[in-house]
Amino acid sequence: MKVYTKTGDKGETSIIGGRVPKDDPRIEAYGTIDELNSFVGQAVFLAQEAGFKELVEQLIQIQHELFDCGSDLAYAKHNEDKYKVSEPLVVRLEEWLDAFEAENPKLERFILPGGSSLSVALHVCRTVCRRAERLTVTLARQVEINPEVRSYLNRLSDYFFVTARTANVRAGVPDVEYVRSGKVFR
Repeated sequence: MKVYTKTGDKGETSIIGGRVPKDDPRIEAYGTIDELNSFVGQAVFLAQEAGFKELVEQLIQIQHELFDCGSDLAYAKHNEDKYKVSEPLVVRLEEWLDAFEAENPKLERFILPGGSSLSVALHVCRTVCRRAERLTVTLARQVEINPEVRSYLNRLSDYFFVTARTANVRAGVPDVEYVRSGKVFR
């Protein structure tokens, strides 16, 4: 099978149940989720190097779920019966997030992406995830989507923030506090 089909040469691409321009908000949203998935793959590599087995397993699971998010957004018409992302995935993310947060020192100030290389990679995941979430919100204003994708991405960005901090804790590297920040978290 050839990778190229030439069907997109005129600026359109196929989605489940139709074709749309390649700059359609749906393509922007799930394309950014695909970009995020690549950065998660990089974080998996760094987590393996750091011996962070539990995080590696979770990140690989998240990579599969990001494909599910993209798939759910790729339907030309709302198709609730076919959606893969559901509330239990969001709840599970919250459980993982809470477990890692228990390892972290109390947060008092804003922090900058920094510290260990794994932490930085997870912060990149967080920021790309936030962009994917914003694009999904924009898409949801135009067409009906699986609302759980929005919830999943929102919680996932929190997960990346917390795990970035935990990566620093486990590496023995302090978070980089924003020096002009007062104590904003009490």
